[in-house]
Amino acid sequence: MQPFFRNKNAPTQRALRPTRRAVVAGLAALAMPAPPLYAAARHVVVLGAGLAGLGAARQLADAGLQVSVIEARNRIGGRIHTARNWPGMPMDLGASWIHGTQGNPLTALAKTAGAQLHATSYDAGLMLDGTGQEIDPDLRAAEALIAKALRQAENASRDISVLAALQALPGWHRAPPATQRLAQHLLNATLEQEYGAPLAQLSAWYGQEADEFDGPDMLFPGGFDQLLAPLAKGLRIHLGQTVRAIAPGRVTLESGQTIKADQILCTLPLGVLQSGRIAFGAPLSARRQAAIDGLQMGLLNKCWLRFDRVAWPEDVDWIEWLGPTPGAWAQWVSLARAAKWPVLLGFHAAGRARALEDLDDTATVAEATHALRQMFGSAFPAPVAAQITRWGRDPFAMGSYSFNAVGTSGRSRAALFGPEWDGQLWFAGEASAPKYFGTAHGAFLSGRQAAAGLAGK
Repeated sequence: MQPFFRNKNAPTQRALRPTRRAVVAGLAALAMPAPPLYAAARHVVVLGAGLAGLGAARQLADAGLQVSVIEARNRIGGRIHTARNWPGMPMDLGASWIHGTQGNPLTALAKTAGAQLHATSYDAGLMLDGTGQEIDPDLRAAEALIAKALRQAENASRDISVLAALQALPGWHRAPPATQRLAQHLLNATLEQEYGAPLAQLSAWYGQEADEFDGPDMLFPGGFDQLLAPLAKGLRIHLGQTVRAIAPGRVTLESGQTIKADQILCTLPLGVLQSGRIAFGAPLSARRQAAIDGLQMGLLNKCWLRFDRVAWPEDVDWIEWLGPTPGAWAQWVSLARAAKWPVLLGFHAAGRARALEDLDDTATVAEATHALRQMFGSAFPAPVAAQITRWGRDPFAMGSYSFNAVGTSGRSRAALFGPEWDGQLWFAGEASAPKYFGTAHGAFLSGRQAAAGLAGK
């Protein structure tokens, strides 16, 4: 879904891009019936059946190694999760877009899977003020404030947060309220939504360090999970198996079962590694442990709403709202133009996303409906169905994707990636991808890179 700022020196971009994510009912059937877990010569155990784990396992199996994939969920995909609750309308609860098609490995994977793609247009957008009036504000003053704050932080002697950089700027406190409000909207759209990161934690130096591929961002009308089938085909995937401990040469499950392995590839999300639920039988290197402790897990949640008809402009993909509370129901995607479905998707990131996780579905839908009626009038219909994510409470994710917190950078991610314990344990996943962290393609590339290292050992 969405990038905006891409490096420390990039200016704020007017065209807001989809929020990434920062992701299958029926896909459990893609996993081959699991034979008894076993140890064999050059047996590699892959922990996690997300894109990193499946991409690595596919490459290792194709290289002739014995591979077992251990997955805690009862489905494959991890943070790729396409829900098929609504007939004919697959909804991606996690990753939704291919971000930049040119050179992106997921583009080739989509072709292999025969998946249809549909571009979303950032020009097909609509911005509304707090009263629901369409506006086209001059963003230059707000952009200049943000850019100046980040330039000032760039020259500081130590890394600080984006929020601290903004508050340290004298011009911020003198800016008119309207300019401050536009800046808050831009920061939410371009940083909080993009990285799932609270501005008080996101590094002013390295928070926007991710690279991107060229080309349009593409949605999957048939669901992102279509990419999983070519990777999973023929693999030994053991679902519903939670890892309790990892030690040289073995993995212990919650059931008490021990699986022997010549090598282990851990692609578990950063949030799970930080939770302390996985015991390591030998200390990790100081650099890797510092990376696990220092990098942080961002949060982006989705609220999919289905209506009996389209009651908003049908020619737009993006709807932005400068409502009374910055970051609250401020970003929407419409599927009316792209898929001809009466569906809206509302995003919340960082602190607002975490606060909404305390609400049940009924209260969340009521809040969303109230916001939409402020945007489009009191006659706006109530949704007939909803699907709502709470990735922060997901025990197998503990968030949506990682971000560079103050004091961390690409060096932290490089320290997280790769071999441990003389090559008996490897780490991969989006959090260990220095260039493409927080993305599905970053996870996939990280897994493939780890597989190349494992196969070459």
